[in-house]
Amino acid sequence: MVTRLSASDASFYRLENSSTPMYVGSLQILRKPRNGLSYETLLETVEHRLPQIPRYRQKVREVKFGLARPVWIDDRDFDITYHIRRSALPSPGSDAQLHDLVARLGSRPLDKSRPLWEMYLVEGLAKNRVAIYTKSHQALVNGMTALEIGHVIADRTQKPPVFGEDIWIPAREPSDRRLLMGALGEWITGPSAQAAAVRSAVRETVTNSEQLLDLGRRVADIARTAARGTAPNSPLNTRVSRNRRFSVASGSLDEFRMVRGRYDCDINDVVLAVVAGALRNWLLSRGEPVTSTTTVRAMAPMSVYPDADIDSTSPGQAISEVSPFLVDLPVGEANAVVRLSQITHATESHSTAASLVDARTIVTLSGFAPPTLHAMGIRVATSFSARLFNLLITNVPGPQKQMYVAGTKLLETYAVPPLLHNQVLAIGVTSYNGMLYFGINADRDAMSDVDMLPGLLRESLEELVDAAQ
Repeated sequence: MVTRLSASDASFYRLENSSTPMYVGSLQILRKPRNGLSYETLLETVEHRLPQIPRYRQKVREVKFGLARPVWIDDRDFDITYHIRRSALPSPGSDAQLHDLVARLGSRPLDKSRPLWEMYLVEGLAKNRVAIYTKSHQALVNGMTALEIGHVIADRTQKPPVFGEDIWIPAREPSDRRLLMGALGEWITGPSAQAAAVRSAVRETVTNSEQLLDLGRRVADIARTAARGTAPNSPLNTRVSRNRRFSVASGSLDEFRMVRGRYDCDINDVVLAVVAGALRNWLLSRGEPVTSTTTVRAMAPMSVYPDADIDSTSPGQAISEVSPFLVDLPVGEANAVVRLSQITHATESHSTAASLVDARTIVTLSGFAPPTLHAMGIRVATSFSARLFNLLITNVPGPQKQMYVAGTKLLETYAVPPLLHNQVLAIGVTSYNGMLYFGINADRDAMSDVDMLPGLLRESLEELVDAAQ
């Protein structure tokens, strides 16, 4: 089946360059079962779920002369063993060695002649663990009809559900002539088709006053975001190289909840305040000038959900919407509680704050939603000029119960967000099973000291916890 890439998908496909590959990555740490997690078992698990994510068996085909956006077509030579690979650390492999491997794999662009995803089973990790690293091109995941692969391979029970036999017959690949004729046909019929689409959208919108009001709020949010002007000067903004460093941090969700309860704010506010404190101390460690008014502007997309659209039975259902949100992190403020108060005040003024997805809501949604939600946050951020903000922070909720992949316990999960143009740091935060997991992706040259951040995040959280007690 031939489907044209949407305008946003096409922009992601063409936006990347060798220094900023546009993928969404995830790292999952699992408890190695007694009989191991074999490569063959992982292959079988993914194969059974591919019907839920059909785009993972499709590749992108350009239209001659650029007359139209590229199209998705079935990959008649699809080979799952090309996309799912084995890797091993020198046993017993350390977490630092794993993070180095993720950084190297994340530096490589995806092969555009094949479906745009890869998965690695990493063996040899110490403490009887294995890891799964996945990266999917941003054009592949829209959060509506196309989910990230991590969304569908995780289960709520140790015994995976039974799936019917998958009989997949790829469609014939279209000829260049057919694609050209289709493009020319769209040029001819496009204006009337677009007018019909607009009329339909208007009819649907005006029949529901709440939807109309919500649309107005969203337009206002986008206008307000774009009107903020360029971001402050920061060492976080310089030329991005082809190489990466990856690090992680974690914290107990109960500690974040305690701070939230003490200061009457949201978990997201506490996360942003913790990041602000860590960035403050990182800047000071570098001898950067930090005054009482110094700020670092973050794009922190907020996940929201349409009440009427939640459907826990359909993996292809729209699980959330994501709203852009720029927040100036007060890294110049020395008092941790004052930093939190300033961030709380900023988020309260955001019109979608009342409908944020929280952990209780996400538990009712099918699959393991965080990878898809991170992808949606990245999609929102890249719709704005990178000059508007200094770094990207995605923070998404996950289930607060044990999850399994191929019958294997999922212990930890980390997002690996991409670096944007001239931005040398990106942070993805995921809540899961009573913990918050920070995935920290950085440019290898510009942030050679990124390994400081996990300790600085811990110190920043401890400041707030001590003040709250």
